Amino acid sequence: MLNCTDEQYQAWWPGTHLAFHTVESRLGYVGNVVMMDEYVGTRRLKMKAVVTEVVPGKRTVWQFKQVVRLPAYLILEAADVDGGVDLTHTVQTSFRGVGKVLDPLFRLYFSPGFERALDEHAQAEFPMLGEMLRDRAWSQA
Repeated sequence: MLNCTDEQYQAWWPGTHLAFHTVESRLGYVGNVVMMDEYVGTRRLKMKAVVTEVVPGKRTVWQFKQVVRLPAYLILEAADVDGGVDLTHTVQTSFRGVGKVLDPLFRLYFSPGFERALDEHAQAEFPMLGEMLRDRAWSQA
């Protein structure tokens, strides 16, 4: 995902994954800015994110950005298991410090229905990614 192109992302899930590419590049990936555009359920998510952490082959963290960085993160973690890799996809949203009083505002956007749609989305998309990786379509992604 650190070297993803729109074409690779679209091939992963045609019609649902619309765009994912780097718009600002930094040495070592931390600080890269990516554009992501996809449907989760009926909701279209189009935003930028900043790579905040990379542990090669194990963990990548993106912080969502709309003009300024938001207290919202997409975390992908990989763990080697017998016969393959387990992927964990986490969306974490929370202010820090006194800003935590604003956390209920996240519930307006991250409603229970959206949480279900996001879970269903992840449950559907990661088996497709496994197939693509086995087919070597993303040999450099």
